[in-house]
Amino acid sequence: MRIAPPPAPAAPEPPPLRKIIHIDMDAFYASVEQRDDPALRGRPVAVGGAGERGVVAAASYEARAFGVRSAMPSSTAKRRCPDLLFVPPRFDVYRAVSRQIHAIFAEYTPLIEPLSLDEAYLDVTADLQGIGSATAIARDIRARIRAETGLTASAGVSYNKFLAKIASDQNKPDGLCVITPRRGEAFVATLPVARFHGVGPVTAARMARLGILTGADLRQRSLTFLRAEFGKSADYYHMAAHGRDDRPVRPDRERKSVGAERTFDRDLTDEAELLAALDPIVDAVCARIERAGAAGRTVTLKVKYADFRQITRARSFAAPVSDRASIAAAGTLLLRALCPVPRGVRLLGLTLSALEEGEPTNQLGLAL
Repeated sequence: MRIAPPPAPAAPEPPPLRKIIHIDMDAFYASVEQRDDPALRGRPVAVGGAGERGVVAAASYEARAFGVRSAMPSSTAKRRCPDLLFVPPRFDVYRAVSRQIHAIFAEYTPLIEPLSLDEAYLDVTADLQGIGSATAIARDIRARIRAETGLTASAGVSYNKFLAKIASDQNKPDGLCVITPRRGEAFVATLPVARFHGVGPVTAARMARLGILTGADLRQRSLTFLRAEFGKSADYYHMAAHGRDDRPVRPDRERKSVGAERTFDRDLTDEAELLAALDPIVDAVCARIERAGAAGRTVTLKVKYADFRQITRARSFAAPVSDRASIAAAGTLLLRALCPVPRGVRLLGLTLSALEEGEPTNQLGLAL
């Protein structure tokens, strides 16, 4: 007697689509300053140091119209906008406002993943208040933020983190953008790859040299090709090009480090050139530290040589630091210890780690 084979196991059901909101406060630091000082309203404002070594931590939309951006040296910002008003940062105030905003989030979901003081992902798949849709929840949250803090927020709503973050930037300031599952792939197809979260200027330029300018271009390249060109980032690019992103919202996410790096158009060997190249990297790191409202104990220098060999060197402070002078001094010390560099350097990076929340401090006198 012939025995029938057992039935094939049923294919697992795909997980339900998530409902993700990305909330991004509009020019957060500058908007707080304009809210608290009526004399600043409607005027170009930069939060940061006005001195020669100062860096813009945040710029109002009036300042952005002149090309002023965060992480820009203050001297450059002043040249672009002669009427720019500099305001020293008040991180205690920004943190207090951020706590207000997060308390609002918590009324809608426990799944909150903060990215910095002024932005966060929310997973509202479970509609705790029975509002009816993620779009309606986003509208409600934005209205609450305006009513309770006097500030505006932009929101992106979609079925994954990648698209929600892009959507929040679509209609800034004070905007809302929704990307539904039906629109996801088509939306990504027309999107410049330079706008993909995680694709920096260097990677975007490299993609352009390969003929990859949009999501549609990226989608046409095989995963094998992308892995050969972009290594461990390839899987993310491949998924994103198809409008997919499986990363969950992680409420326990903790920022472990803040850093920046630059790849140079030509290999650098001269010590003075290398130290000059480190300077804007320090500026970028400090701007991100200010944005995160954090301080850290360990400065790490990353060096990639012309032959692609990569090394790191680190020094730790006795207490957390966040001021530019301390970070620049540590980076300079680490870089000088590696000179001369006969092979040449194609990339420099600098990272501050062992982070904790805290006021900017000056620990230059402490031993490294």
